[in-house]
Amino acid sequence: MGGKKLHNHNNNNNGAVDTNSNNSNRNGTTTTTTTVKPPPVTLQQSPIINLDRGDPSVFEPYWRKNGGKCTITISGHDSLSYFSDPNSVCWYMEPELQEAIRRVHRVVGNAETEGCHVVAGTGSTVLFQAALYALSTSSSSVAAEPMKVVCAAPYYSQYKEQVELLQSRLYEWGGDAETFDGSAAPFIEVVTSPNNPDGSLREAAVANKTGNGKLIHDLAYYWPNYTPITRPADYDIMLFTLTKCTGHAGSRIGWALVKDVEVAKKMTTFMQITTIGVSKDSQLRAAKILDVVAEDCEQHAAGAFGYAGNDADKTFFGESRKLMAERWEKLREAVKDKKDVFTLPKYPKRYCNFSGRYFQPAPDVILYAAAFGWLECKEGCDASALMKAHNVLTRGGETFGVSSRYTRISMIGREEEFERFIERISGIQCVDEEDEEEEEEEEGFVVMNGNNGGDVIRLGNENSNSHGKWLEQVEVQ
Repeated sequence: MGGKKLHNHNNNNNGAVDTNSNNSNRNGTTTTTTTVKPPPVTLQQSPIINLDRGDPSVFEPYWRKNGGKCTITISGHDSLSYFSDPNSVCWYMEPELQEAIRRVHRVVGNAETEGCHVVAGTGSTVLFQAALYALSTSSSSVAAEPMKVVCAAPYYSQYKEQVELLQSRLYEWGGDAETFDGSAAPFIEVVTSPNNPDGSLREAAVANKTGNGKLIHDLAYYWPNYTPITRPADYDIMLFTLTKCTGHAGSRIGWALVKDVEVAKKMTTFMQITTIGVSKDSQLRAAKILDVVAEDCEQHAAGAFGYAGNDADKTFFGESRKLMAERWEKLREAVKDKKDVFTLPKYPKRYCNFSGRYFQPAPDVILYAAAFGWLECKEGCDASALMKAHNVLTRGGETFGVSSRYTRISMIGREEEFERFIERISGIQCVDEEDEEEEEEEEGFVVMNGNNGGDVIRLGNENSNSHGKWLEQVEVQ
């Protein structure tokens, strides 16, 4: 503990010494029996729960049960050439993958593929870079100054990092689209729908108003295991990834649906120069997985979009959505009595064409099942630091372009990790100055136990201006 005392102020006897007196022996004397209870697990001893990363291991149980359908055989003489289809715009893309992509979008009804070129990438991250390159070098948008890249806050935390990584002279980060004046020079607006981190369905914030911007739609989470499919998306550039569609992050496969052939060619050129294509082995595996998912949906089809009634629950998306919805129910139950500490966003009622049901946060209908929880804490609270004080790693609001009152928690990790988080968040309590208990101080670092043993960590002492405020920073060992 580094020589520091942790002062526990608790009404129970966890970790205490029980003393029972007035026990008489045969000689009539009184003895004292002392029972030493084992000390409770401290925060320093609690395992760190990492909910910062969006690693989609939540789907592993499903694929353990059904993964045999996705087995493929790759012989030693396969995949020797760089080329898959030299006559195609995306010459390194395996025809099986392109067909599987079009098929799964058709049966799910989440994107229009007719008239679109498909460009494959090693995940959607590199395709985002490829789209930036293509749009900023088109003949109609070449400018003396770098093109601004904007996105409405809260925006995906890595957009800014990806835009600034190469310090390109072609484009630069322009910040929040809601406050951006797009009337002067051409710009690029990124629209993430459903949005990462808050799960909201979005449209362009500024490009549609000025007519001066180019759009990239990141639709990584527009699948029925996360959100209602309200209509087929139909935009100039649409990015998708196998990572969030089926959970196969390790295969590193993403794709872009692109209407303009010249933009598709430039994106392919970017891929050619940077990676000389995409692994054929990964493409073939992804094609098989997507075909299995699509066939599963087709077997339960019932209508133009497809999947009304309980049959939708039998698909990969149906089972996955049910699992995600169960997690959301547990999270909402854990925080419903903690409105003085944090709240979760509310979503509007929407009809899902895939499932044939309404999505809304109510017990009698299908719940929203976003990939991330977007927690908002009370005024003056650093939400990420609060979680970190409880050995829960999250991604703070400032990385998404908003206040530190917000933090993002991943809902798509392993089951045991999520259950530990629910147990731990249930113990977080808010301590106000007017009703705080008598505290001892030790170098301004005080730990108090809340109800049910829930730990609340605060920084400050009686002579400090920070007394009574939430912890701003704490080191997790």
